[in-house]
Amino acid sequence: MSNQAETFRIAVRKFGPFESAMQKFWDSYCAFSGCTLQLDMQIMDLHELYESTITNQGLAKGTFDIAHINTDWVYEGYLNQAFEVLNPYINTRKPVDFPNGWSKSLLKLQRFGWEVVGLPFHDGPECFIYRKDLFESETEQANYLKQFGKALTIPQTWEDFHQAAQFFHRPHEHLYGSIFACYPDGHNTVFDFCLQLWTRGGSLVDQNGNIQINCQAAVEGLDFYRKIVNDQTAVHPKSKDFESVAAGLAFANGEAAMMINWFGFAGMCEVDANSKVKGKVSVDLLPAAVGKASASLNVYWLYTIAKGSKNKELAYDFLKFATNAAQDKLLTLEGGIGCRLSTWKDAEVNEMIPYYHKLEQLHEVANTLPQHKNWTQIAKIIDEMVLKAINTTAESAGLIEAAQNQINKLN
Repeated sequence: MSNQAETFRIAVRKFGPFESAMQKFWDSYCAFSGCTLQLDMQIMDLHELYESTITNQGLAKGTFDIAHINTDWVYEGYLNQAFEVLNPYINTRKPVDFPNGWSKSLLKLQRFGWEVVGLPFHDGPECFIYRKDLFESETEQANYLKQFGKALTIPQTWEDFHQAAQFFHRPHEHLYGSIFACYPDGHNTVFDFCLQLWTRGGSLVDQNGNIQINCQAAVEGLDFYRKIVNDQTAVHPKSKDFESVAAGLAFANGEAAMMINWFGFAGMCEVDANSKVKGKVSVDLLPAAVGKASASLNVYWLYTIAKGSKNKELAYDFLKFATNAAQDKLLTLEGGIGCRLSTWKDAEVNEMIPYYHKLEQLHEVANTLPQHKNWTQIAKIIDEMVLKAINTTAESAGLIEAAQNQINKLN
């Protein structure tokens, strides 16, 4: 292991923009502060990062000084005392414009009672991503009007979404109506199920905070989801094999008219050199059931300081620097998604990604997953339920009831 006195160790989520941005942040910080430590970036994919920081207690033991932590894991890490509580540092040396510089939705999941254990790093809620060149085409509008007797507009309901997907589905042109990410990893279909539930007025939890999915909104949502995912006249044929990154890459490759995915994949269409749809994309709120409100899902990344770090004062000083407005904007220009309101509204950023300012609107309707000690197991049950719905003819109501019974046994 590197000499602790000479290196500063950060556990970094493997993703080119994160890696380049963190190196630039450190170099700028050292020039600004006079710090002489060498940066030792430990670059890991999602599973490895979780294992090394939380499961194997790398943060608690001080294997790292700082780590990128996903909000799906933050509750587990907090229960296991992996993180340094930041309140004493924030009280004496607040980050610039804290807390008002961020949307409230980016300050909730890292706070337990009064204790704050992380600062926002990278963001981008789920949204409706579409090819504006297709929706704004006079030819497409005329053809849609002729076929359906109504104007081609951004889908407000899930039925409108399905109809537009069928309209734009043209396999002979290598264009599919929509893309879903149905890869069975305990994440993708779970997120899709939650979005279907929420946009139909349902909730994941009852008034006592227990997971309760056995409701009419869930049945309607699962019925619609299994129908559209299996509709070969509306959906990309590889959807069952795609996770969110693969779906995002297919969309950037010009293979679909619409998708429901993380905001970051819309941004990628504008900044990725390989994108075939640069300047042709926009985002909007998700469709919803008739008479119901739209919703989104907010999962984000945090900077956390290791409970076992020997460099806690330095770590906080660096985070205070790395979360300032200039660095947050730099992360965005590198290809990540900055978290500050100032970045969302920045003129240069919005010139490069014309819909960037819509992040604020998306956050206003964004829900979060429940912080539950058994969430990983619950998500696996929901994932299996959705996959059974897609791949069998079993009734949705029965699948949901069976899943709820399994969930009840965990409590």
